This record gives sequence, structure tokens and C-alpha cells, in this order.
Amino acid sequence: MTVVDDRPASPAEAPRRRPNPVLALLRNSWRQLTSMRTALVLLFLLAVAAIPGSVLPQRGVNPEDVRDYFVAHPDLAPVLDRIGAFEAFGSVWFSAIYLLLFTSLIGCITPRLRDHARALRAKPPVAPKRLDRLPQHAVLAAPAGGAAAIAEVLRRRRWRVVVRGDEVSAEKGHLKETGNLLFHTSMVVVLIGVALGSWYGWSGNRLLVAGPDNAFCNTQQQYAETKFGPRVSSADLPGFCLRLDDFEAEFLEDNGQPKFFNAKVTVDEEGRGPRPAEFSVNSPLRVDGANVYLLGHGYAPVIRYTDRFGRSQTSTTPFLTTGDIGITGEGVAAFPDANVDPATGRRDPDLQMAFTGLYLPTAPQQGPFVRSEFPTERNPLLNLVAYRGNLGLDAGIPGSVYELDQRQVRTGKVKEVGTKLLKVGETWTLDDGTKLEFLGTEPYIVLSVRYDPGSTLLLVSAATLLAGLMGSLFVRRRRVFFRVLPAGAVVPAGGSADPASGSPTGGSSLVEAGGLPRTDHPGFADEFAQLVAAVSGDERADERAGADRDGGDPAGAREGAE
Repeated sequence: MTVVDDRPASPAEAPRRRPNPVLALLRNSWRQLTSMRTALVLLFLLAVAAIPGSVLPQRGVNPEDVRDYFVAHPDLAPVLDRIGAFEAFGSVWFSAIYLLLFTSLIGCITPRLRDHARALRAKPPVAPKRLDRLPQHAVLAAPAGGAAAIAEVLRRRRWRVVVRGDEVSAEKGHLKETGNLLFHTSMVVVLIGVALGSWYGWSGNRLLVAGPDNAFCNTQQQYAETKFGPRVSSADLPGFCLRLDDFEAEFLEDNGQPKFFNAKVTVDEEGRGPRPAEFSVNSPLRVDGANVYLLGHGYAPVIRYTDRFGRSQTSTTPFLTTGDIGITGEGVAAFPDANVDPATGRRDPDLQMAFTGLYLPTAPQQGPFVRSEFPTERNPLLNLVAYRGNLGLDAGIPGSVYELDQRQVRTGKVKEVGTKLLKVGETWTLDDGTKLEFLGTEPYIVLSVRYDPGSTLLLVSAATLLAGLMGSLFVRRRRVFFRVLPAGAVVPAGGSADPASGSPTGGSSLVEAGGLPRTDHPGFADEFAQLVAAVSGDERADERAGADRDGGDPAGAREGAE
């Protein structure tokens, strides 16, 4: 006969439920991710990940340098391109570190904000029983008014005070944790501002030559290079046009360093009439939410070419500066429609003309004429090389308008036909009877138009970050306690007051004080002495206490310090 025990199992006998391993893994991973150590490691990794963006050229900043890097390093460049080294700040690995740091900071800050809010609402703790065991301890005569008078003195010194019978508890320095949290919260806001600028911002660069026929309108096609965020399209660009009316530049006489740049433009915005405006290097022009920055300037030689049929064409082409202090310009003036037969309208591509060379605003008195001596136009000179042939502009191959396609030169489709030094007003007659005249120059400026919706947020958060850092570094947490002893109580040496021990005090009340800093605070002893002096009514007690610690009187201490 089998007996079946159908009694319910007791809680002690019930099998323990095993935790879900997936939930346990997620919980532990979240704890690791939101620890301060992980946040510091991610911050270091973010700094390391930004190194390629500082060392290597970036497509969003200067695509020409990236192209040159591919030419100079044909084996290494494709490998770097596959891992996103030329777009470092938009790469997958940089974005992953960025998002992990963002999540880690939020996970670190949220519980600390909750705990700090609870601490701000809480009252100072009860005074410990043995105040003599605290780092700072003193016994003084009780002031008139007892605990209430002590509390009033502390409140005037901006301590958070609570009175419990004959005991006074006070604390100060909560701004340290407030500053710490403000610092870390501002870091999160900085990341949000950077993300807003990356997603919804855009920028574009171009050259703008002076003159009424060289107006620039804010369209993607008119930029030399652009960078749009993933949430921005060309239709989102605000509608405005700029025309450069005049440009002023001043340089130091001794070394040619720039001293003053100022551009005068006419701004034409949608819905508003044209208006004059000025801007300089450190004072950008604000147009329809975008900022127009002045990055540099140069000269655009005005060249007129008369072909063999007597038809003239004028080119105003910017010559890009080579980087020297004299603003030597290098460029090309191309005339692809030259030598078109007016009778038949047929264009011979082998008779296209191009002139490359250097423009020297202040040429030396003697050669070689390859570098300008000063950035202003004191002795302008154009050092040109003439080319004739098929320039390759109809092949559909993208190229720079500021340099001649050297592939056409190497294949012999374009041939050099002469060189010449020209001053303003001089004419060069070529071997086929055609003429080239150097009419002068027009100034041009380098513009960078940028829109960053997170810039204001970045400015405010950066200022808040600094304020929070100052509070975190210089504010100290500390607590003080005062206990009014009843008449007849004594304070034994090395111990706290006890009415049942020792001899009475002759009927006068005493106050036992103690204090401790919550963090390392070398100046807390002096602050505690000043509090004791203020409570006792003797404002010079802290000076005498300091003199006793130094082994002399205050006057002697001051004389020694002086």
C-alpha cells in the first residue's frame, strides 16, 4: 500500500526559482555601462577616436586634400577609406562610442540626481553623542539665548540649520554635488548640441569675386563644396544672395601679417529688399539663420583674349593663394570657345586656349618672379604660360577649374606655346597673332556659410559646464554640531560633557561644539574656529587660537608673515 503525501510543501522546502540568465546579463551589463569608470574609459576612447579626424584629411572639410592623399598613398588610402578614416566623425565606430558615452552619462547622472534631490530636502543629521571624537572640537561659554542664538549665528553665515532641543546641527557645501551634477549634465547637453548640429546643420564654401556680375546665391550648385546633415536637403537652404561690393585689407609693414579684413556686400533675402552689410573675420554676417564667415582673400586677374577672328573674351578667374605671406596666386584662365569660325560657327577643339601661371601682387625688382614680397598690390605682375589644344572640358571628366588638366598635356593634346611676364595694361601677342591683355584684378574673398542649430545650446552648456566645474572643485561639504550643556555639567579631559561626572561648573552653562569636513578641506580648522568665535561673541578668538597653534601671539604671527 502506497501512501501519498498531498500536503503542500513549506516555503523552506519549495524549490528556489532560478534567475533568468538573459535578464541577469542585461542587468549586469547596464550596471557596468552606467558606472563612472566606464564613462571615463569611453571619454578616453572618444578622444582617441578623434585622432584620425585631426591627423588625416576629411572629406567634409577638404575633399581636395583627400584626393591628393589617395594620389600620394595609393596602397594605404583605400584601406583607410574602408574603415571610415576620411570621415572619422561620421564613422560607425565613432558614432558607437559617442552613443555609448551618451547612454553611460545619463545612466550615471539619473540616480545621482535623485539622491541629491533627496539630500537637499533632508535635514542635517542628529549630533553624535561624543562630539570630542570629531576632527574639530571645542568647549565655550553658552551665549545668551542658548540654542536659538547659536542657530541664528549659523543662519547668518548661510548654514542649513536645524534645532533639536538643546542641540544644533548645521551643514554646508551641497553646492559641491550640485556643481558636480551640473558639470556632468552639461556634458550630456554638449553631446546633444553636437548631435543637433550634425543631423540638422549644413555648411558650404566658395569664392566670391567682387563685381555686379559675380553674385552668389545660396544654392547647392553654387558652392565649391558642401556638407549636409542626414536630415537636411538642398530644398532646406534659406534663400538669399550676396554680392561683394568692396574689400578692405590692412597688413603689418614689417612682416606682412594681416591686420584688418572687412568685406562690404549687398544682401538680398527672400521677402526683403537688398540691403548693404559689412562683416570681418571675427564678426560673421548673419543671414536668415545662417552665419557667413570670412576666411581669407586673394586676387582674380582680369584677362582679355582676342582670337584669330578678332572676337574678344574676358576672364576674371580667381588665382588661389599658395600659402605664402605675400599672397602669391596660382590659377588658370581657360578660353574653350576661342577661335570659333564666325562664318560657319564651327569650333575647332584643338585651338582652345588656356593660360596658367602665377600672380604676384608685389613682384620683386629682379627674378625669379615666383613669389610675392607683400600681400598688397604694389608691383603687380602676371607670370603666364600659354597652352593651345583640346583642354578636355567636353569629355565629361570632373576636374578643378583652378588648374589645367595635366593628362591632356602629357598625352600631347595640349601644347605649350609660350611664356610671358605681364604688368597691368600690357599686351601679349602670341605666335598665331592672337592677343592677350592684362587689364587688372578684382579682389575675391573666401566664404564659409554655416548653419548649426546646436550652437546656442553648446554655448550655454559650455558656460554651465565651467560653472559646475568651479563649484565641484572649490566647494567643500562640512558639518558642525553644538550642544548646550545644562548648568552644573563638566567636560572631562578628552571626553564630552556629562552632568553625572566630574565637578560642577559653578552654575554657568557651556556649549560643546564639534565639526567634520565631508571631504578633504585643509581650511576647515580655521573656519571652525571662526564659527566658535562668532557663537561665543568673541570675534578675535580665532586669531588667538591661530596664535596658540603657531606658538606665539597674533601680532608676532603677522609680523613673521610680513
